Amino acid sequence: MKRTLMLAAVLLFVAPLAMAYQVTGPVLDVTDSKIVVEKGKEKWEIARDANTKVQGELKKGAKVTVEYKMTATSVEVKGEKGADKGKDKK
Repeated sequence: MKRTLMLAAVLLFVAPLAMAYQVTGPVLDVTDSKIVVEKGKEKWEIARDANTKVQGELKKGAKVTVEYKMTATSVEVKGEKGADKGKDKK
């Protein structure tokens, strides 16, 4: 019983972390609504808002690690390819 409760408690803490990602690199641009980080040859533009926690002085050129989550804002389901092929045409 104790083992089951311990496992459940651990899963409650680990599950939200599983959806978190991070990117590290120098800041190319920073505004109130976004931060642009260079990772290798790619530019990562990540949205930010008043709830974004910042530790230290966030400015252009600073090396940062940004932790972020990807959350769907909308989903549009498309019809299956070839769905009409199986129907009899009269």
